Amino acid sequence: MQLIFRLFLLVFTFLSFNPVSGQRLISKRSSIYILAGTSGAKLNQFDKLLEERGLSGLLNRYQTIGLGTQTRINDFVLGLELYHNQGKRSQFDDFTLGYRTSRALLNVGYSFTEESRFQLIHYMSLGVGFLNFQMMPTERPSNLAVFLSDPEKGFILREKDIQKGTQNYGNFLTEIGFQLSYDFDLPGRPEALQILTKVGYSFSPFEGKWELNGISFDNTQSGAFLRVGAGISLPDRNFFYKDAGIGIYLIRGVHFTNASRLNQELEKAGFSALDGMPSNWGLRILGNTEKLLYGAEVFNLALSGNASPLKSQSLNSLRIYANGGYKFFQFKNLGIGGLTGLGFGNIRYSLLTDQKPDFPELFEDRTFDGYLRNTGLMLKPEVFAEYGIPMTKRKYFDLMLSASFGYEVPIGNYRLGELDMVDFMAGSYLTFGIGIRP
Repeated sequence: MQLIFRLFLLVFTFLSFNPVSGQRLISKRSSIYILAGTSGAKLNQFDKLLEERGLSGLLNRYQTIGLGTQTRINDFVLGLELYHNQGKRSQFDDFTLGYRTSRALLNVGYSFTEESRFQLIHYMSLGVGFLNFQMMPTERPSNLAVFLSDPEKGFILREKDIQKGTQNYGNFLTEIGFQLSYDFDLPGRPEALQILTKVGYSFSPFEGKWELNGISFDNTQSGAFLRVGAGISLPDRNFFYKDAGIGIYLIRGVHFTNASRLNQELEKAGFSALDGMPSNWGLRILGNTEKLLYGAEVFNLALSGNASPLKSQSLNSLRIYANGGYKFFQFKNLGIGGLTGLGFGNIRYSLLTDQKPDFPELFEDRTFDGYLRNTGLMLKPEVFAEYGIPMTKRKYFDLMLSASFGYEVPIGNYRLGELDMVDFMAGSYLTFGIGIRP
């Protein structure tokens, strides 16, 4: 995430620099959007292993959902996108076999059309990712004590394991594609409703980077894709940018919660406790028109460590919020506002054996790892302060510094087995961010 943000800032600074005194950029626009789609992905080596045992290969499609933001200056386009990709699951005996990936991508593109309602953009992406491949029983334990007494249910293989924290994202990924979009006016509002489609091809540029236990999973990161989505666009024709804009922030914070209840159960079962308070890395996209605020954010809490000399463990929670609010104070470059977020959260405890055999032995002897998982809704009120620092002489964009304080409230029961995890899910937090806003 840090590498992507630095590349974004460097390229944006280069494109915004204008050495000709008095010359104005013709146009600029910003947008925030969500996307869903499908992509091809085939596990060639693993499918061959299945065929040798008289079994059919895995389904070669996965479903995608993502969040993105984009800024256009003249014909140059810059953006950042996050994607979660869920592969099709297959059944073998009493086991469920499946894989999922996630990606964070920086987009650099060029528009073939002038500033108008319609855009045709060619872009390239560079980013990092995560891969999870597992074979687990279809039936899961419903009791935490039973699970901890016998956690070796199947196997889980992870590359660049973000269950231990978003900072573990890695291994370069690339995409090449085209984007078509069209803006529809919203009555009485300067924003527009943007409908967009993306088509292209994604792949891993370095062979062997996604190899797990003797088998290459490179093809899980490769394939043609089709994505469609919708969002909010701020076209230049509707307003002055001093009154509106969409900023993107890399956020880092600490949550004043703990895993004390889970730790008591871990120690009873002979495992080590998970120490400390969970910290997060994440991404916030925040738009404003006059004083109205809207946007989305994604962040990932994690605690991890050794459970025993032979096992590692992690407690992870992904939070995704849609935010709305109001900026009630603005003086020069300083702004103070409030946000309310409603979103989705999950919680996952993983207990993994550190050393597992390579395939095909792993496919025959499958009992090494286990996990418990639950999901629900989340609500949070928040107050924040931000300060903008102009980064070019003509003030094409500002470097934004922000600080936020809020409280998260889980809606529903977040349980691991029968254990209520409210002590980990609910509580106050303090987050700092750095970003850019055109």
